[in-house]
Amino acid sequence: MTERWTAFEHAAMGRALELAAQGRTSTQPNPRVGCVIAQGEQIVSEGWHQRSGEPHAEVFALRAAGERARGATAFVTLEPCNHHGRTPPCSEALIAAGIARVIYSSGDPNPRVDGSGAARLREAGIVVEQGLRAIEGEELNLGFFSRMRRQRPWLRLKMAASLDGRTATASGESQWITSEAARADVQRWRAESAAILSTSATVLADDPRLSVRLPDVSRQPLRVLLDREGKIPSHARLFAEPGEVLQLTSKEIALDASGRLSLPAVLAALNAREINEVWTEAGATLAGSLITADLVDELVVYLAPMLLGSEGRPLAALQIGRLLDASRWQTTDLRQIGPDIRIMLRPLRSA
Repeated sequence: MTERWTAFEHAAMGRALELAAQGRTSTQPNPRVGCVIAQGEQIVSEGWHQRSGEPHAEVFALRAAGERARGATAFVTLEPCNHHGRTPPCSEALIAAGIARVIYSSGDPNPRVDGSGAARLREAGIVVEQGLRAIEGEELNLGFFSRMRRQRPWLRLKMAASLDGRTATASGESQWITSEAARADVQRWRAESAAILSTSATVLADDPRLSVRLPDVSRQPLRVLLDREGKIPSHARLFAEPGEVLQLTSKEIALDASGRLSLPAVLAALNAREINEVWTEAGATLAGSLITADLVDELVVYLAPMLLGSEGRPLAALQIGRLLDASRWQTTDLRQIGPDIRIMLRPLRSA
């Protein structure tokens, strides 16, 4: 069977994906999108969506291309939009510029788009093709796709532990199990997230700042604190950090059967705020509750080359009586970060 896409087309979409990735920390709540415009096998311009409320990737690329866009091919990582939001529809911009062909990686699951962008382009006589490097396109926008398809954000649970799976000594000492390199990696994950989820127990025990402390990042994630009884004091360090704090108590979120804040209700509240990706940093109780409720989409586990012994505190509070009942995970990435190992895992869910 003949390959549908040429080597140049693969490379052009690869470049568009690289451009889109530049918006990892800034486009929330919009998806990350990149665009490359080519005449034949020569790239003439490129662009990427930089932040919500500003022009989309196609507009930047078309501006840079000028008259060279006429008769050209546009490689876009997401189906061009076809509605008026905070910016005009990209479908109309592509038509007006005289683009002859549009190849996009992933369809846009937003009900306001979802095929209408491609249909509008075809109506105007533009050749439209979908699916080039589609898996990579979806991976780039896991949170946006999750919010549109499941009406809840993509939730990552970060855990740091010793080789024997302990997050602290028996006395609670945990700073620092992992290395400076691992903590810097956490900063990058925080920066890419729209919200950081934690609990009053974590704040009272560690007084964390839960902010992004990177020089090139201007947007701070929403800090979401599960604080059923409103115990977090106003002098906690996180309140002095830039950005917004959302303190959820039993006044805002219903309680579940165990008397805790309902986690599905928490995610529903974040979905209503257009939160795409949630980064969770908390203790064993919340970790166990999220895993038990099957709400974790991705585990990010940092393992330090040390042993803390059987009296150390566990990764997650889980009640498992049989091996058959254990949650199962698939490793998607494994790499060394400084002296530590970072393991990325996703749940093996039944179809």
